[in-house]
Amino acid sequence: MAKVIVFMVASLVMSSVALASGGEGGTANPFAGDVGNAIWTLVIFFLVVIVLGKFAWGPILSALQKREDFITDSLASAKKDRTDAEARLAEYTTKLDEARAEATALVDEGRRDAEVLKKKIEEDAKTEADKMLDRAKREIGLATDTAIKDLYDLSGKLAVGIASKIIRKELDGQQHNRLIAESIDELTASQKN
Repeated sequence: MAKVIVFMVASLVMSSVALASGGEGGTANPFAGDVGNAIWTLVIFFLVVIVLGKFAWGPILSALQKREDFITDSLASAKKDRTDAEARLAEYTTKLDEARAEATALVDEGRRDAEVLKKKIEEDAKTEADKMLDRAKREIGLATDTAIKDLYDLSGKLAVGIASKIIRKELDGQQHNRLIAESIDELTASQKN
């Protein structure tokens, strides 16, 4: 069908040229002011516009419209992707800030726990040191008491020995122990006063 229309347009153009020249062998002047020539020129122009509109401009405009739609869709998609990316970035930034705050809280809690543990260890060590000091004092007291008793026993024996030499009389074991006990009691009483 397109070939038929093209053939018809070509025929009209040829016939209009022939009519415009007047059928004579003379040269046609396009500016001669002939009304028939102007009508035919307009008819041919409109036919060319119609043919071009149907077969050339339609597909060209359709392709341009498709291209425009594609560009519009691409821009809308890019805008949507950018908005989504900004939303994800804001979400990730929020999560990162929350993670930082949580990490800071955990570090602070760890420091507080370490401080509490340090104080507890110090208190336990002080308590244990106090217990060891008290035990050492008791052991020193017991050792001192034992040493004093041994010293009193030795002093008593020496005193009895010296006294027996002085009186030249030997005391029996029972008298000897009684004198030692009395001496210890006297020494203990004098030490308390």
